[in-house]
Amino acid sequence: MREYLPQGESVTSAPLAARLSVPSGPLFFPVTAYGPDGALDLDTYRAHVRRGVEAGAAAVFACCGTGEFHALTPEEFQDCVRAAVEETAGRVPVVAGAGYGTALAVRFARLAEEAGADGLLAMPPYLVVAGQEGLLRHYRELAAATSLDIVVYQRDNAVFTPETVVELARTEGIIGFKDGVGDLDLMQRIVSAVRSEVPGDFLYFNGLPTAELTGLAYRGIGITLYSSAVFCFAPEIALAFHAALNAGDDETANRLLDGFYRPFVDLRAQGRGYAVSLVKAGVRLRGLDVGEVRPPLHEPTEDHVKQLAQLIERGYALLEPLEGPDGTLEGPDGAHEGPEVVLEGSDGAHEGPGGEGRPGEGE
Repeated sequence: MREYLPQGESVTSAPLAARLSVPSGPLFFPVTAYGPDGALDLDTYRAHVRRGVEAGAAAVFACCGTGEFHALTPEEFQDCVRAAVEETAGRVPVVAGAGYGTALAVRFARLAEEAGADGLLAMPPYLVVAGQEGLLRHYRELAAATSLDIVVYQRDNAVFTPETVVELARTEGIIGFKDGVGDLDLMQRIVSAVRSEVPGDFLYFNGLPTAELTGLAYRGIGITLYSSAVFCFAPEIALAFHAALNAGDDETANRLLDGFYRPFVDLRAQGRGYAVSLVKAGVRLRGLDVGEVRPPLHEPTEDHVKQLAQLIERGYALLEPLEGPDGTLEGPDGAHEGPEVVLEGSDGAHEGPGGEGRPGEGE
């Protein structure tokens, strides 16, 4: 049974918190792969996770928002989490999504625990708009029901006051807070309140869609951890931005923001649900057929997929000034290999890093 820390005592010192606190690369939120019939495609999902880890991901957040948690059965969820755990093989932590009402969130937490996950990203309760007391009870009961450490996700119908986040930080097993709202004034007050009331390291994450766009602003209030959907389909671009952000290289960061990330966000805004379906389209463009999104999400239009293909090409062109003499991307902790990007082959197929052509879905 979890206990709550009295005022003045340190937050939980957990291995997961230590592994997430200074990431060597972006936090990877893989898409979930489906076959032509819409069924779960675990082989392709494994390949997607494996590619991300080998590209330099610091952690894998399986079956979260980008991974269509809302569309997965409990059995599919556990299969995906187990596959992610097996593919990472302890090299990086695996954090699984958990959500819905308290009872179902606890069920998903236990499934993730059985599958070998290292932690949970606790998403908002389903549908209801609860008060602060109810939200606190929900997350405390979830923390009490699992041995996994938890990052609480603020977004949509779960927005917290600084006082409530202080109580979350005092709860054993809750190690961090991910913001998907984007209210920097609120986040500064939350960070300040927790720092004053609960000594120790409590983690904060920028969880906005395409978090890189607001990365410099969040860094200004001390938040440098963030989720990267772009890493799913353009890991070299995501790695270059991550390196620039953490090195204080604002010139490079702004070049990538102006030339790639802002146009990508503008394109993402053209359709509801594109925060997921456009990312899946990007993965397909890079040569891995992860299938389409499940309803109620929908696929990007043919024109939007074409625009995405062109944008990916432009994004990789921005990396050329960052390449060393051997053609690798230079980062603060070593070189990252940047594969040649050829989105369209002579036969109209899309080629990925390995040069394998696949028909361009949506083209």
